[in-house]
Amino acid sequence: MVRRRRKARKYDGRTHGRGCAKRGRGSGEKGGKGWSGGHKQKWSYILKYFPDHFGKHGFVPVERPEPVAINVGEIDERIEELLEKGIAERKGERIAVDVTKLGVEKVLGGGKVEHALELKAPYVTELARAKIEGAGGLVIGESADESGSEA
Repeated sequence: MVRRRRKARKYDGRTHGRGCAKRGRGSGEKGGKGWSGGHKQKWSYILKYFPDHFGKHGFVPVERPEPVAINVGEIDERIEELLEKGIAERKGERIAVDVTKLGVEKVLGGGKVEHALELKAPYVTELARAKIEGAGGLVIGESADESGSEA
């Protein structure tokens, strides 16, 4: 009667049927996992089925930081505080405020304006401009619509 050794016996011991212990370590001995080494192996397959797999493609637009903005109503509410700190100063009937000293680039139209402000800012929205001028104030700066940086 022929007695066959069980296949599982092959995988017993230190080498698991691979002869040398060093050569049975893992995927590194099998050419890598998945599509690793695609520049070296499986090249014709990659060219045929994934022609755009390697290299840069498309356009990535430059990310411009959003301008730091403040509502005109907040400036009006904090006008006394700004006068004390020297960020704003009285000029006759108007109060001159340079928002760049606050680290602000853009003035938005939220809130109420009760003081006559002379506002200096890089960008001012049309609504903010209308509110300031409606309260007897003046705007020194670019309109946000013209600058193209509407928030």
